[in-house]
Amino acid sequence: MSLLKPFSKLPGLNTANILLVENEEQFQQKLADTVVLHEKNVNVTVLARSLPLPMENEESRPRIDLVVFIIHLTSELSFQSAETSLKYLDPGYFLGKVCFLVTNARNASVPPERLVSVRKLAASLHCPLLCAEDQTTEGVTTAAHRLLAILKVAAGLVPMATGLYLSTFTRCTVPSDIDQQNFE
Repeated sequence: MSLLKPFSKLPGLNTANILLVENEEQFQQKLADTVVLHEKNVNVTVLARSLPLPMENEESRPRIDLVVFIIHLTSELSFQSAETSLKYLDPGYFLGKVCFLVTNARNASVPPERLVSVRKLAASLHCPLLCAEDQTTEGVTTAAHRLLAILKVAAGLVPMATGLYLSTFTRCTVPSDIDQQNFE
């Protein structure tokens, strides 16, 4: 298995490619369908769903402009899978071409430490952290629109903007008192 590199291939004209990485594939297909449905001006290709990617299709695989790690906060395995997949990305991806999308952040049964762990991971990699509602159509549509906005910038389809420039505004930050867990 090889390292996925962001600039190993030339970009296609008016084409943006997104890689959705999700362990359980619950939300992924709904999100992929919504992304493709809502984008009319750009060809959006949703590629394989887990890392590492297989070697046999490497020559025909298009350049991946954005990698999205979908993490379900109700599942510890989802977070561990995302952490494991990170080692298969070239460090160049962390310059505005990776983001984390969490679901079930409002669920009362989710331990608060799990969200804090995801926030710390996103902050340590200087990546955006988006929250999404995966149970409603509006939530899926909103998540798709947010991802499309980031994808267009990461793919170079927005004039005068780059993924690195966008990531300085959208990256996750962790307050210095996050370890104290005093939310009173």
